[in-house]
Amino acid sequence: MASNNLMIGLEIGTSKICVVVGEGRPDGTIKILGVGQAPSRGVRKGEIVDFETAMKCVHEAVVDAEQKSDVMIRSVYVAVAGSHLHSFNNRGCVMLPEDRDEIDERDVEDVKINAREVSIPAQNAFLHSLIQHYHVDGQNGVLNPIGMLGQKLEADFHIIHGVRTRIQNAIRCVKELPLDVEDVLYADGAVKQSGCLALGGDHITNDISMGLRIPMARAEKLKIEEGSCVLGNCLPGEMILLKDDSGFAGKEIEREMLNTIIQLRVSEGFELLKRRLDEESYLSYLGGGIFITGGCSLLNGIDHLAEEIFEMPAHVAHAQTTWGVTSAVEDPQFSTAIGLVKFAQVMQTDRPQRGLGRIFGRLFSGMR
Repeated sequence: MASNNLMIGLEIGTSKICVVVGEGRPDGTIKILGVGQAPSRGVRKGEIVDFETAMKCVHEAVVDAEQKSDVMIRSVYVAVAGSHLHSFNNRGCVMLPEDRDEIDERDVEDVKINAREVSIPAQNAFLHSLIQHYHVDGQNGVLNPIGMLGQKLEADFHIIHGVRTRIQNAIRCVKELPLDVEDVLYADGAVKQSGCLALGGDHITNDISMGLRIPMARAEKLKIEEGSCVLGNCLPGEMILLKDDSGFAGKEIEREMLNTIIQLRVSEGFELLKRRLDEESYLSYLGGGIFITGGCSLLNGIDHLAEEIFEMPAHVAHAQTTWGVTSAVEDPQFSTAIGLVKFAQVMQTDRPQRGLGRIFGRLFSGMR
């Protein structure tokens, strides 16, 4: 199999490490060859807090992916997360020299650089600059200005940055294995706003564990198998029996209490997100409504709860234009890693192929 057709996405999550191996096809689709997973340890709120432990977990997930896909993994695209990530929108502007009036690739690159000439905290690094709109001599809605005639090129960019050392920790965790880090990735498309809430499925599990006084492993299983975001749909006094196990005496759990714990925590996350979007008045841009993905999107009724809070349609989504391992394609908990594979496909199409033996420790700024 040609190595330049292979693309591997790696997500270092709080609850799991996920590695997706994809193969690009001539028709633009991606075949998922295999998915590797390992429990995530040494990671808290999406950030590495125990380097050695996290590195071992990444290694386990990579080996699992290699065995399931029959592919030797040499390089990966890594997703980064954490509350240290921030974003803003800014417009860049360049004037063409008097002896030239045709816009070329240099001008497009210059306007991107100009847009990034803003002050960010000294400890931060630029992660991505995502194009929103081009403007040529005041003409709006330009999709590709290269080849157009004009004297003034402007471009609106969505710029994402984060704490340099925290981003580099994720890169080092992979390169120590050793694997090459082809790129680091955060956001997609013509983005208006992006960010990261340090609130996820592990918080729900922790609440269940504390509230019902059961071990974390049992709480996670209970959340997945029995949990719901919908209240009032169960019979009064309906109970869930947790069977005894090694080190656990067994217990009966009131179903409505379990659902209440889940509903409160998920509601908190949605309310925090809504307030953040309201600050910039970006909810009006969501013509298609809310799309929910990731492992927590599998919670029963989460789309209905989102509709109540955001007051617009909500949908549970998974990766598109992919095929292969059915469980991976249809399971939204793999959305981030599959998104990395799709990003890799775009990058391999848009820029020259690079040797797999070359190590990339820099932070690439570009469109996903």
